[in-house]
Amino acid sequence: MVEEGGGLAVAVPESVQGPLRKPLGLLDEAGRMFSVGLETLHTVARRPWPLEEFLNQMWFLIKVTTVPVILISIPFGMVISLHVGSFLRQLGAQAHMGAAMVLAVVREEAPVATALLIAGAGGSAMCADLGSRRIRDEIDAMEVLGIDPVHRLIMPRVLAATMVAVLLDAIVSVAGIAGGWFFAVVVQHGTTSSYFASFNELSQLPDLFMALTKAAVFGFVGGTVACYKGFYAKGGPKGVGDAVNQAVVITFLLLFFLNFMLTAVYFNFVPQKL
Repeated sequence: MVEEGGGLAVAVPESVQGPLRKPLGLLDEAGRMFSVGLETLHTVARRPWPLEEFLNQMWFLIKVTTVPVILISIPFGMVISLHVGSFLRQLGAQAHMGAAMVLAVVREEAPVATALLIAGAGGSAMCADLGSRRIRDEIDAMEVLGIDPVHRLIMPRVLAATMVAVLLDAIVSVAGIAGGWFFAVVVQHGTTSSYFASFNELSQLPDLFMALTKAAVFGFVGGTVACYKGFYAKGGPKGVGDAVNQAVVITFLLLFFLNFMLTAVYFNFVPQKL
């Protein structure tokens, strides 16, 4: 141990610095990413509020995600209906198809599908936009002029991703249930009345609230990671492309981990129907 600045500092041997460099780099990256998220929340109440940028980003995300997320949700609902329907038919419980569809689509599939589209389509575009601004020195110019780039650029994008994720969650739920209805009624010769009547057998209102909460959290995390990677991109156009790839991969990993954590917390604190 050596004395440094009035305190004690531990000298790390060079043989240990090599193996620790990568884990410490990951921790540093996670800390900076978390700080960007906190700074985004801190600047929400600051005036003047960038309303035009927020609305532009919302409209852009809606344009690039609405149709793909519907095209994903309908086949997903059909696949669930096909597998679950064949199992329920063997048990003589085909009338309870709607209950299984609500649990699978509303509580799990809708938030995850929304988050994947927000990260893959919208997040990659936001990351590329901010990265191009960084390599063209536009962000440095804003800082020289006394303009906070987090408040002007990152905050409206992250909030737009959060808001659009919540809105898309409802669209995904409707599309997935419609796809399940098609297979349950048209293909497997069930009845529409039994399909819709069984919706509330296993599901409850907190399931919808949890799905919307998941969508909001996923949208916030996806927007934060995309904006962080684009904001700190370096190395020219190749660096921007690498930042986009890293943003998408990191967001996907975080979303599946957060989905597991939120679902575990929900099951522990909200009683389920039996």
